[in-house]
Amino acid sequence: MIRPSSPLTMLLSRHTRRRQFITLLGGTAAWPLTARAQQQPMPIIGYLSAGSREDTSHLIAAFLRGLAENGYIEGQNVAIEYRFALGQYDRLPKMAADFVGRRVDVITTTGG
Repeated sequence: MIRPSSPLTMLLSRHTRRRQFITLLGGTAAWPLTARAQQQPMPIIGYLSAGSREDTSHLIAAFLRGLAENGYIEGQNVAIEYRFALGQYDRLPKMAADFVGRRVDVITTTGG
């Protein structure tokens, strides 16, 4: 014979179901955060110039336009780190080595 549930058993059962629901709801809410955390990190481009930012601003603008035409927007889906040697060419190898050490995805340079 099946005994009817006591009020206490029913209350605990409801409480347990509510806890399970809240746990499930919390896990579901956290899922997009977990999925986002597993996405690939934003690629980093190392931009190396022998001149100054001011001297090469037209080149930087053209570079950014070219990236945008191919779907890459600085700060949204690509990061760019800039290094300028300010006409001191002996600084270029160290700057390039810094990019390599930082493991940037691509190094681009200006000049010839």
